[in-house]
Amino acid sequence: MAREQLCKLFVGGLSFETVEGNLRNHFEEWGKLTDCVVVQDTITRRPRGFGFVTYSSPSEADAAMAARPHVLDGRTVDLKRAVPREDSNKPGFNMKVKKIFVGGIKENLGENDLQSYFSDYGMIEKVDVICDRETGKKRGFAFVYFDDHDSVDKAVIQKYHMINGYRCEVKKGLSKEEMQSGTRPRGRAGTFSQRNGRSNGNFGNAAGYGAQG
Repeated sequence: MAREQLCKLFVGGLSFETVEGNLRNHFEEWGKLTDCVVVQDTITRRPRGFGFVTYSSPSEADAAMAARPHVLDGRTVDLKRAVPREDSNKPGFNMKVKKIFVGGIKENLGENDLQSYFSDYGMIEKVDVICDRETGKKRGFAFVYFDDHDSVDKAVIQKYHMINGYRCEVKKGLSKEEMQSGTRPRGRAGTFSQRNGRSNGNFGNAAGYGAQG
């Protein structure tokens, strides 16, 4: 599932004039697409201003992300990893952050270990293993700071990571304020049918794009 999600990208802020052919032609420059859809309203059949593209491999999706910003039909679109439906109601799922929380840190798991492991996800700016101020012992968690929010999005798609034999949980590194703001009700632009691109629910990163033209 994690590999499949790494191949799927959400494209927000589309012009209502953008059709699937335009979307496909643009993003095929970075690799082979196995699916491409402009999401439509189930009743009016009008485009809802967002879509999805799925590449045949994560490396192709990475190449498209590295080529940001993308301009399509005169609009700069918002490109990011598609969020699984089951994660869409989690606090802060749609926030762009450059920090991850890593839980399950053991005493012999250090900053160099985390630096080595998470460097596969992108450029790391800092690793901070949290220790008790009085005893100096590790408190069981750490933060890893990247230079791009896409590195965070890739890391959190796979919730649990095996690092030097230890099972660690990875989440977005959100402040209390960000978590609270992330729980507020927001507009949902929907899940989609792979066959016809119709909206039928609440697919993660679709939030907030239904009203854009």
